[in-house]
Amino acid sequence: MAKKIQFTRLHKSSGLALKRIDEWASNPWRRYSLLTIVFLVFFLFGSAIGMINGVLALMDPVGALITVLSWEFMVRIRRFWSLKERQILSCQVLDFARMGMLYGLLVEGSKLFG
Repeated sequence: MAKKIQFTRLHKSSGLALKRIDEWASNPWRRYSLLTIVFLVFFLFGSAIGMINGVLALMDPVGALITVLSWEFMVRIRRFWSLKERQILSCQVLDFARMGMLYGLLVEGSKLFG
């Protein structure tokens, strides 16, 4: 028989994490700094995928699979979140993550031309 989940303090605080971050980011400077950090982290992730694939020529299909799966996951979550109200910060974070990953991959790809 399945037991009921206990509503502990940790469960309550983790359930309200997105709401707390949204309230914290109501200040425009905090919002911009959070979005910049997300962009730069995913830029690093995108360039790391490009560098690893450049060094290990055997990893090209695996890197492409990871990239396509992560983008598809982000697009599907974005579509789900756009149906809900008050998910503006989450959508912006997801969009900046996608832009950072794409920009990192484009920068690594442009190194091949030079």
